[in-house]
Amino acid sequence: MINTATIRRFAPFVSLAAIAVVATAAVSSLGRSSPASFSPIPVHTTVDDVKGQEIAVLTDAPNVPPAIKRDYATKVIVNLDITEKKMRLADGVEYTMWTFGGSVPGKFIRVREGDLVELHLRNAASSTMPHNIDLHAVTGPGGGAKTSLTMPGGESVFTFTALNPGLFVYHCATSPVPMHMANGMYGMILVEPKAGLAKVDREFYVMQSEFYTKGDFGAKGLQDLDMEKGVDEKPTYVVFNGSADALTGEGALKAKTGDRVRIFIGDAGPNLTSSFHVIGEVFDNVYVEGGTVAQHNVQTTLIPAGGTSIVEFGVENPGDLILVDHSIFRAFNKGTLGMLKVEGAENRKVFAAVKTLGAVSE
Repeated sequence: MINTATIRRFAPFVSLAAIAVVATAAVSSLGRSSPASFSPIPVHTTVDDVKGQEIAVLTDAPNVPPAIKRDYATKVIVNLDITEKKMRLADGVEYTMWTFGGSVPGKFIRVREGDLVELHLRNAASSTMPHNIDLHAVTGPGGGAKTSLTMPGGESVFTFTALNPGLFVYHCATSPVPMHMANGMYGMILVEPKAGLAKVDREFYVMQSEFYTKGDFGAKGLQDLDMEKGVDEKPTYVVFNGSADALTGEGALKAKTGDRVRIFIGDAGPNLTSSFHVIGEVFDNVYVEGGTVAQHNVQTTLIPAGGTSIVEFGVENPGDLILVDHSIFRAFNKGTLGMLKVEGAENRKVFAAVKTLGAVSE
């Protein structure tokens, strides 16, 4: 377990929001002139009229809520429950995860640009710590963290307008912030643009993260957080969707030939940058850093800690496509490996085996 001495050493009880305010003030005081800008910088002084309300559909990874079909802004009520629970990290390995909604990563939230979001954050009475939430989609103090500190057994409520379209990370920002994030407190929120996203056949929610355990990789039993490893940025595990084999076997993603696939991919960190790659595919579209600008024909895309990307590709042939962090030791020695199993008719014009390492003829 984490003792109070460790907490005092590595993270004085200072909010992330306060640090951000100090950093902003320091930068502003430098007096440097602004660089030339070739794109308009909007200041939102008005928001869309809101019609009615709905309860947000929230999903566990790798599932994604259905696409939004309405063409107007509404009030979206998001109910997010925080629980601390023992969960599987690898075969025979457990870890006490701190979760948004009972899963790691936390629930996927999907809203529309212009929506008024009312977020209810409830912290289970059995929790050992206060928690809050910082959504990178929020324009407001601490991304909501400053007003959402929630004690065990309590509830916090705040509202925000989803001003900017894109795919955003959310996470706990209660001090010590690295501890809360290393224990599993992160997820993603998609703000669909008003025009919507292009129609696809499959959408998946994948999030990379690290775990810093006292024991070595594969050491059996209940593992605790090793803050020394975290400070040194030497993770024991680097995984997709909260465990070393979450996207293999029965958990593998599934598609059919001819499908158009979209993966909402995030990197919770808390430290490492991801080099996301799907072995056997080329990304037709990559919405860099989760924004609205697309690159095309991309092999591997970088995702910073606390960042996202949206990748899209068509599936032409059956087989197993392998999801990896192409910092390749992480994939094969720390757990960042998943699978997309594709079924359907073979297209030999796209790919065909001509000669393999079969028996040697005599």
